[in-house]
Amino acid sequence: MLSLVLGSPRAIAVNIEIMRTFVRVRVLVATHGEPAKRLAELEEKT
Repeated sequence: MLSLVLGSPRAIAVNIEIMRTFVRVRVLVATHGEPAKRLAELEEKT
């Protein structure tokens, strides 16, 4: 969201990399059952 405010090419590039990282983490969690279960437990606690 900050990249929208700053508008610089670097801020936008960093934001894209952050989003790609979240997508990779989600894919890893989806393909490995135990981490997905642990993540669900952590989400319930918070």
